Amino acid sequence: MVMSGEKAGGGNGSGSVAGAVGEGVRGQEEPAAPPRVSLRERKKQLTYRAISDAAIAMFLERGFDKVSVAEVAAAADISKPTLFRYFPAKEDLALHRFADHEDEAARVVGGREPGESPLDALRRHFLAGLDRRDPVTGLCDAPQVLAFHRLLYGTPSLVARLYAYQGRSEAALARALGGGVTARLAAGQIIAVLRILAEENWRRIDTGESADTVYAGAVQAAEEAFVQLRRGLEPEGRAAP
Repeated sequence: MVMSGEKAGGGNGSGSVAGAVGEGVRGQEEPAAPPRVSLRERKKQLTYRAISDAAIAMFLERGFDKVSVAEVAAAADISKPTLFRYFPAKEDLALHRFADHEDEAARVVGGREPGESPLDALRRHFLAGLDRRDPVTGLCDAPQVLAFHRLLYGTPSLVARLYAYQGRSEAALARALGGGVTARLAAGQIIAVLRILAEENWRRIDTGESADTVYAGAVQAAEEAFVQLRRGLEPEGRAAP
């Protein structure tokens, strides 16, 4: 748990939630540049994407439950055992697009500007996502995104699998906040808020509103949500930055 004035990893897990998100002091060293991706890894990532894209196209056309894993493997020109080496479960074929976002909140916290609190960094990032109509914020009315979201939220097994992804997001964010039970509590609240905001935006768009129409209300809801988070998680008496 990161307390005020402590480095991540130096806590003993007995600090407050406020310490985790109110200050969230960064280490003194700048984060190292990400390692270069090897040709083998790039090919692997392309294979992941190609298999997932083929699967999603079939799911959108016929429905998730009406497409077998064997059919996806055949469409991707690979064997079924090979497919399972890439995707442990059928649901992962559809949710692969969320994989890159599992640690997004953690990356935002870890890469924030000097002196910027974790909550301020996450607020800034979410508002920027709304502005560019990032599908992750739920504020996107592109036809292909609408179709994918309807597939996702209309398939119970995909919704259940999505919660596992969100659990990993919480774990990654908790580590970025310093670890410990109170950091996990803070991470759980933050990830829940981001999920609810996105779901509300998607709900409105699914009823026929455009992203541009929903935008102002989405910004207001996000601002109010982060005010609530700050009140609950930051130290009492601390002026909001």
